[in-house]
Amino acid sequence: MDSHFVILSIGFLAQLFFSARILVQWVLSERAKHVVSPSIFWILSLAGSSLLCLYGWLRDDFSIILGQFITYYIYLWNLKENGIWKKIPEIVKGIFLLTPMVVTVFMSLNLTQFIDNFFRNEQIPLWLLIFGSIGQVIFTLRFVYQWIYSYHHKESVLPTGFWIISLIGASIIVIYGILRLDIVLILGQSFGLIAYIRNLYIEYHYSKSVAHEN
Repeated sequence: MDSHFVILSIGFLAQLFFSARILVQWVLSERAKHVVSPSIFWILSLAGSSLLCLYGWLRDDFSIILGQFITYYIYLWNLKENGIWKKIPEIVKGIFLLTPMVVTVFMSLNLTQFIDNFFRNEQIPLWLLIFGSIGQVIFTLRFVYQWIYSYHHKESVLPTGFWIISLIGASIIVIYGILRLDIVLILGQSFGLIAYIRNLYIEYHYSKSVAHEN
């Protein structure tokens, strides 16, 4: 089987999980008339993140891997807040917790090869790598913001700021995907842009109705 096809399949499967999480969250928010943070959103996030990290590795694209590393444990925290974590078998919990650490150790043992593949890659100029990394960092910082906000409010929520940061980060990633001719990034983020705008619209009208009632 063509390796390029396998890599693309992994990337599209990752984006399928991410698109599914947005679609489910969107539908449930439409029904509730305000933005919600369902457990399935975080389960699909974890699945998609694992696959996209693998995709980034196979594509020698550090910016993709960086983005997934930032958010990985935040997904786990939200699963805990939603009561899902305690239902997961202990061995699976161990795998989830140790996976990023194992990858980090593997990378450190092959540091020279890692630097050559990800930072001296002729197919990705340094300026483009930096641009893509900025987009991924902004995009993933939305989950850092979400975690801080949720921790402060003692529950897992998806606040308005989350969607604003999502919109900015996704726009940069789409541009990066176009420059890299990466159809996986382009299609995956394009669908997200629509959902982010819609969630902002839902939350705006929900906040307006709550203010009117008070």
